[in-house]
Amino acid sequence: MPEPFKTLTSRTVTLSQANIDTDQIIPARFLTTTTREGLGRAAFYDWRYEADGSEKPEAVLNRIDPAEHRILLAGRNFACGSSREHAPWALLDYGFRVVIATEIADIFTSNALKNGFLPIVVTQAVWDDLATHPEQQVTIDLQAGEIRRGDAPPVTFVIESFARQCLLDGVDTLGWLQANMPEIEAFERLRETV
Repeated sequence: MPEPFKTLTSRTVTLSQANIDTDQIIPARFLTTTTREGLGRAAFYDWRYEADGSEKPEAVLNRIDPAEHRILLAGRNFACGSSREHAPWALLDYGFRVVIATEIADIFTSNALKNGFLPIVVTQAVWDDLATHPEQQVTIDLQAGEIRRGDAPPVTFVIESFARQCLLDGVDTLGWLQANMPEIEAFERLRETV
């Protein structure tokens, strides 16, 4: 799992196309690994590289510094298509930590939250404001459940409570279970005596 997520301040990069599916995020030919490392190179591969593997100079993701653009502002119905944990793995390994869109596929949302990647759904007005100010720093405050940017009022967002806690703690479901093992074992001992 990535480090605990409390707040993140970053610039955004916008991919405004609607219906970006998981095969565009990471083409199926890169799904042969069960490790996360190195998948960032395959993120949006067909958008970023020619058939011979050379970079497409016009590709926005080849012209930014991923360390300065950790928030992806994506078009409607982001990450639709087949379920694959490789999609959030590739986005994380590329450098993104958050995606903001007006609509995000449910199965991707589940996979993302389980892997330390934060999907946030906003209204079209908030999305439009973010898209028209790409130079401004955006702060994602998971503890407060807020997006803050420039002089605009904070925008609240909601994440399922268990997933939110796992992100804040920097653990996945298994890590949460392991951290709570003493309480779980105590509960099981109580049940044995009943």
